[in-house]
Amino acid sequence: MKLVTYIYEGIERIGVLTADGGKVCPIDGFSSMNELIEKADEKIMENIAETAAQEKNAVDFSEVTKRAPIPCPKQDVICLGINYTEHAKESESFDKDAFGGERPCPIYFSKRVNEAPGDGDGICGHFDIVDSLDYEAELGVIIGKEAKNTALEDVKKHIFGYTVINDVSARNVQTAHKQWYFGKSLDGFTPMGPCIVTTDEIAYPPALKITAKVNGELRQNSVTNMLITGIDHIIHELSMGITLKPGTIIATGTPSGVGMGMKPPCFLKEGDVVECEIEKIGSLKNTIIK
Repeated sequence: MKLVTYIYEGIERIGVLTADGGKVCPIDGFSSMNELIEKADEKIMENIAETAAQEKNAVDFSEVTKRAPIPCPKQDVICLGINYTEHAKESESFDKDAFGGERPCPIYFSKRVNEAPGDGDGICGHFDIVDSLDYEAELGVIIGKEAKNTALEDVKKHIFGYTVINDVSARNVQTAHKQWYFGKSLDGFTPMGPCIVTTDEIAYPPALKITAKVNGELRQNSVTNMLITGIDHIIHELSMGITLKPGTIIATGTPSGVGMGMKPPCFLKEGDVVECEIEKIGSLKNTIIK
């Protein structure tokens, strides 16, 4: 199923898309996507599937205002750095001090997300402090069942679904501070959407085409099973020391083709349109604004 957050008749709601994606049916009884994820069980998900199949109270999706599926995450988004081989190479060529060196273990960092832009929203470039705005298309993994000391073979049971994330980055801020939190966490730097696709819709582990385009030009083009550190290992390792609560969002890393990897580097400017897309999930399109 494809689950969404949206505004209709002035009210923010959560809903499920019909099979053709043309209509959205409201999901009643939950105040937010976070609450649904926390309370979801087999019966609840069966009822939601029935709602979609019967198109209960459906409205045209074109008539609603789309929001990020989880507009306000309860915690920072957990991110993987340098998690595709070719992206590791292009990052080091841009700034060896910031991105070079041996990496025997995964690089974990986080992004502060006050409010995530949704599909169609603008991305503030913060050009008063940013001179090198970049994009990163990523597969987002959303925890559904609390994960603590989770065995590798049990990881799939703890995943609720998947979404598309654009890990927007201020490269000058990121490299100046010698760590990535500030340069990745400016307001509006975590566009997400257009939906959450539940795990039953996608074979595990996901092997989905992932792309990013800027003004229609293909920049990133890979497959999500090319991760250096796979989803099983990520969740297993993190859960050995961190309790991953329902609703936790993990951004699994980006493939090569980002702006800093081009020769010369090509960063985003006001008016540019960035489209991140993952097969079976959908397209997340945003315009850069001041």
